[in-house]
Amino acid sequence: AMAVSALLAIAGSFFVDPLVRLLGATETIAPYAADYLRYLLLGMPFIASSFVLNNLLRYQGSAAYAMVGIMTGAVLNIGLDPLLIYTFDMGVGGAALATAISQAVSFAILLLQSARGGNILPSLKHFSLSPALHATILKNGSPTLLRQGLASIAAIVLNTSAGPFGDAAIAAMSIVTRVLMFGLSALLGFGQGFQPVCGFNYGAGRYDRVRRAFWCSVRSSTLVLLLLSLAGLVFAPQIIALFRADDPEVIRIGTAALRFQCLTLPLLSFTILAMMMTQTIGASAKASVLALARQGLFFVPLVLVLPHIIGVTGIQISQPISDLFSFSLSLILTIPILRDMAMHKDPGGTKPASRVKQIS
Repeated sequence: AMAVSALLAIAGSFFVDPLVRLLGATETIAPYAADYLRYLLLGMPFIASSFVLNNLLRYQGSAAYAMVGIMTGAVLNIGLDPLLIYTFDMGVGGAALATAISQAVSFAILLLQSARGGNILPSLKHFSLSPALHATILKNGSPTLLRQGLASIAAIVLNTSAGPFGDAAIAAMSIVTRVLMFGLSALLGFGQGFQPVCGFNYGAGRYDRVRRAFWCSVRSSTLVLLLLSLAGLVFAPQIIALFRADDPEVIRIGTAALRFQCLTLPLLSFTILAMMMTQTIGASAKASVLALARQGLFFVPLVLVLPHIIGVTGIQISQPISDLFSFSLSLILTIPILRDMAMHKDPGGTKPASRVKQIS
């Protein structure tokens, strides 16, 4: 992860200006985006490596160690932001540098934590060129690659579609995306807590526990997202104003977009957890389809077409419509898996029958 991300960072440093244009930056925004990207690329190897170490620790049952590393970086980032942005007068570049420094510290802590508690410490001597091993890693990781990659592509397409409606539309949709990331982060937290439980019990043939853990996670995360959605519906103008109180147009566009997205936000609990479950049990094809659906199969066509038909409203409603379609698809693909588990069958088909433990 560190080697690949370092190569990408070096390559990206030569194409900063074209990249920010590709991301949909306007003439007004482009200089700030370029300044931000240059500093962020410095921390790219640490950002990627921290993700890997975090997941390794969680799947070894050391969630507390992983949390310490991630939380330390997050708290440090919060402290460095005002220091670099205002005290050292670095502007948006300071925000990016704060992120890069924080991720480097987070990586160092996660690496140290990997040597504790009987965890596996990454080492070059464990490096393998086995095609079968790499194929398995790529197969199981493809849903996450699709989800994260399509999220980046969706952001580019969203900015491009919002561009004709002015900087206010771009700013408003960017704010809404960041606000919703708070709720999605909570959801991903439930999912990341569910995955090790799912993996351990699926490997042991305890499908009853997999089902119980899945539905418990869905219910809990749906309740959290429902509460956040209600707050978003009621306080949408105030939330958007926290970011751009001096621009009524940004508040107007952002308020409507946030309220639209809050209507379907609770549905994401089932959609995202279904994708994580199918990925964990080795049903990679279904997991990849679910990962492709929300930001790729549905969102991109909608956000490209609807603005030409109904204007800026098309941008505001594209994501909630996509979420509704994705939820429907996740039901179709996941309910049969849960039904098989209830009948003590191996829904992923990834384990020999002799290893399947019968549930009484």
